[in-house]
Amino acid sequence: MIARTGHFYYADKDDVLWDRVRRRLAAVRLPDVESYVRLLDDPQAGPAEWRRLEGEITVGETYFLRYVEQFTALKAHILPELIARHAQTKRLRIWSAGCATGAEPYSVAILLAELLGDQIADWRLTILGTDINESALAAAREARFGAWALRSLSAEQKQAWFTQDDRTWRLRPRFRSLVRFQYGNLLDLLGPAAPLDLTDFDLILCRNVLIYFHPDAMNAVVGALAQRLGDEGWLLVGHAEPNPGFEAHVRTITLPGAVAYRRRTAEAAPDPAPAAGWTPLPAPDASQAPSPPPPRPLAAPTLEPAPAPKPPQPTVDSVTPLADIRALANLGRFAEAAHLCRQALARSPPDPAAHFYLGLVTQAQGLLDEAEEALRRAVYLDGTFLMAQYHLGLLRLERGDGAAGRRNLAGVARLAATLSPTTPLCEGDGLRAGDLRELARLQLEKGPRGSR
Repeated sequence: MIARTGHFYYADKDDVLWDRVRRRLAAVRLPDVESYVRLLDDPQAGPAEWRRLEGEITVGETYFLRYVEQFTALKAHILPELIARHAQTKRLRIWSAGCATGAEPYSVAILLAELLGDQIADWRLTILGTDINESALAAAREARFGAWALRSLSAEQKQAWFTQDDRTWRLRPRFRSLVRFQYGNLLDLLGPAAPLDLTDFDLILCRNVLIYFHPDAMNAVVGALAQRLGDEGWLLVGHAEPNPGFEAHVRTITLPGAVAYRRRTAEAAPDPAPAAGWTPLPAPDASQAPSPPPPRPLAAPTLEPAPAPKPPQPTVDSVTPLADIRALANLGRFAEAAHLCRQALARSPPDPAAHFYLGLVTQAQGLLDEAEEALRRAVYLDGTFLMAQYHLGLLRLERGDGAAGRRNLAGVARLAATLSPTTPLCEGDGLRAGDLRELARLQLEKGPRGSR
């Protein structure tokens, strides 16, 4: 599996990997691993089952405008620079590698549509999303999202970009039409039969994919991505993924609030300064969920899979990964995500993060009493848990308890002010103390929404 997907994250997590394999055993109704291995080796049925297994281990977290700092850099610097540089040809090629259910390439499409305005009809735009999870790709083509995937958007953004149907939101056709999706495995870039159409891109986004790879594979993939960039093309990776080894293939560009890369060329043109007078994207209304931690490097790296260990038996003491909860919620499977939260809390009742996510997913289910209680417990267990207190305040405002909600938000603002503005927040996915203080201030300036 590591050799096929590069997901070195599982090299020392047999119990987590076995949990994924066990789901496929149940799905195909096979009694043991030996039978399943024979299925994978079957020349007729094996390739399709490999795809399903790959999808099982790579369900990714995604939501619109994830990492607002990077999307601010895209809106204010990278995309305007590309538009100006290609004003004559009116052609742009953009690739979102590891796109999951499509929020990332759709976010880029929205930014481009807003930047180009009525001129967009004159442009030839290619925005490609690839992933090895075919279920996620099917969901991406549908472009229908739950509140979880829109949690970083303001009410105005939701209204402008989506149409609402019951509890789901569907991206408007003018944005959907700009993006296409296809299966793609990043490790294929390293082989002799690399896809020929993946070339000459002006911008590649490969965010929160490389953290699963061994550092050797990570650097090799970045080198391959750099080769797929056109002259002076841009590369964005996730916040946790920059590596000194990247400098062999790309040069680092520091932008306000974000780091980007450009393809190394023999005679690189100087990088233009950020456009004067630009303003950041509207800050998110809700929290941003964290990415999984990067894998632990091993002393003797290898891309070859180790001999298959005996599948461990699940025990009641095993901890449910929060990444699974986030992934299920991202797919709209809120009941399953809530069930995992409750399982985690049964094993460890004083876990504020599990209470926090239980609050978020039950709120998405419309179970507002349970959501408020879960967020309240998270705050009680950790009085410095700013994201939990912020969401508790927003939920209370939404429910008409203006006085209590404003007290929570005022508390968030006070606590955030005691931290350095650049301090990253627990379960904030890159959100910093200064950003959250500003968000709380904006909510307080809106005035009371009512009281009970």
